[in-house]
Amino acid sequence: MQPSSEIRGIIPVVPTPFDRDEELDLTSLRGLIDFAVQSGCPAACLPAYGSEFYKLSEAERPALIETAVRHAAGRIRIVAQSNHPSSKIAADIARRNECLGADVISIALPRQFSLGEEDQLRYAIRVVRAVTLPVLVQDFNPGGPSVGAAFSKRLKDAAPNFCYLKLEEPLMGLKVTQIREATADSVAVLEGWGGMHLLELVPAGIRGAIPGLAMCDLFQQLYLNLTCGEPAAAEHLFRHMLPQIVYSLQNMELFHHCEKRLLVARGLLRDAVVRDAGLSLDSSADAYINLLNRQVLDAASEFKASK
Repeated sequence: MQPSSEIRGIIPVVPTPFDRDEELDLTSLRGLIDFAVQSGCPAACLPAYGSEFYKLSEAERPALIETAVRHAAGRIRIVAQSNHPSSKIAADIARRNECLGADVISIALPRQFSLGEEDQLRYAIRVVRAVTLPVLVQDFNPGGPSVGAAFSKRLKDAAPNFCYLKLEEPLMGLKVTQIREATADSVAVLEGWGGMHLLELVPAGIRGAIPGLAMCDLFQQLYLNLTCGEPAAAEHLFRHMLPQIVYSLQNMELFHHCEKRLLVARGLLRDAVVRDAGLSLDSSADAYINLLNRQVLDAASEFKASK
């Protein structure tokens, strides 16, 4: 399957809505899926790190995917995150998510401990081959280099349904070019890290980005501006978004607070509940999040008025 005929644009990570008792709020989840559809996004991803997947039970994760698939009803593709440090268990999760009706399977390379590229490749081949759906491989490795062109080619040769690679690092324009060349453009590179490097990397040939949901309509417009030769409009919009992105990505638990509070401010979520254990915010952080989110609300209002 060639990704050029598939996903291109913004794939938001859907946060897990919790009620005030920290139980799943599946009604709110359906509304978040609707927002991704209305924003023109080609796909939505869950439950990922930005969905607090690591705080979810083994029963809750498939419940989220099943709810998202049923409510999406073909209006948007659902990317089902299937993370586990064991390739055996990750493969089992991937197969289960395929049976639940997901459109794409996503896995994160295990970076909890130091593993060489051969070990990472063996892990990825086993999981990708476990399903027939297109697979997105995520590599976030703050302790060292992420995978590149040679890894991508070898994995594509061994498992042709490897179609997407999500990388989360700055200064990777050359790496994007090398991956595209090594795989004959059959592996689409997507940018993570909150979409922070989108302006830099669209000219290098990335196929899109995977930021949070709360600004996915703005990100989709940003991507369209960049791909339609309107960089000035993209830069203007991005100036309102970037401070919130930079601040929130200092800490994953801080990201959850910023993301959910922005969704509440936009009328898209009832409660900004982050499941414990979580980060406690002091009054200065609380006020600053509200300030940054107001800047995003201004950009959203301006964007809506221009449509």
